[in-house]
Amino acid sequence: MADVALALTEGMLHFELSMAYEVFGAAPAGVTVPWYDVEICGTGALRVGRFLLEPDRGLDRLREARTVIVPGWADVDVEPPAPLVDAVRAAHEAGARVASLCTGAFVLAAAGLLDGRRATTHWAHTDVLAARHPRVAVDPDVLYVDEGRVLTSAGKAAAMDLCLHLVRLDHGSSVANAVARRLVVPPHRAGGQAQFVAAPVPARDDHPLGALLPWAIERLDRPLTVEDLARQAGMSSRHLGRHFRAVTGTTPLRWLLTQRIRRAQELLETTDEVVDAVAAATGMGTATTLRRHFNRTVGVPPDTYRRTFRSGTPR
Repeated sequence: MADVALALTEGMLHFELSMAYEVFGAAPAGVTVPWYDVEICGTGALRVGRFLLEPDRGLDRLREARTVIVPGWADVDVEPPAPLVDAVRAAHEAGARVASLCTGAFVLAAAGLLDGRRATTHWAHTDVLAARHPRVAVDPDVLYVDEGRVLTSAGKAAAMDLCLHLVRLDHGSSVANAVARRLVVPPHRAGGQAQFVAAPVPARDDHPLGALLPWAIERLDRPLTVEDLARQAGMSSRHLGRHFRAVTGTTPLRWLLTQRIRRAQELLETTDEVVDAVAAATGMGTATTLRRHFNRTVGVPPDTYRRTFRSGTPR
């Protein structure tokens, strides 16, 4: 049984395929948890982008996988081929977790897996997806959507975010961060972050947020406010909010909360500090506050998260 099966047919995009294989194909140095067994599944020799590829297995192998990844579908004006759609549907019915990257969402939608669910795809094609599949709640303003056993991502870089999210679900934040370091990409961008922002990172060293973000991350144990950030950046709170939205796609407070939760995950995985101490170290104040935000963001209480990832047992 493959841990991860990459579902291919003629007309797929090579970038998303290559990226997924990079993430799941090999463990980063120093990571000792059992890593993924990855298989490329398709219908004989096929062309992906400009490359000719020979799959490891046929599409019927998908139903034996734990996770099925569907890369981007090149031409959204053409319906995905029935053998691929049927194989993805059968895999989900057999219990697989199914994730699409970029326009791979059109394959999941054709299989009926997105009916009644939130989903996303590349921002340039969200209108097409919504019009063709009206039972899908298409969200054009997020990087990825996690609906449990069905996950979808926006394009390119957001597909990497979803792959790292899957690693984080399976092996914890520390392992996902190690993968991100190997690939030299940001370790975590929340799925609810905007897809399309004017400047995803500060464009110049003298950008007002270029020094502010590291300054804030070094002080997560303090009860920082928007006013504190604005004062440090030398601007008004309203001006700061505009810069944050342009650079990160989110608000200063939501960005701060994301950083605090990330820090809490790392401490829960790598230390024996009690939850009260983790709450203090992440600026949450009390264990009650940490538990509320952690449970709402991660989906499980801090104690459960620690037991899961300290024991080495994936979720």
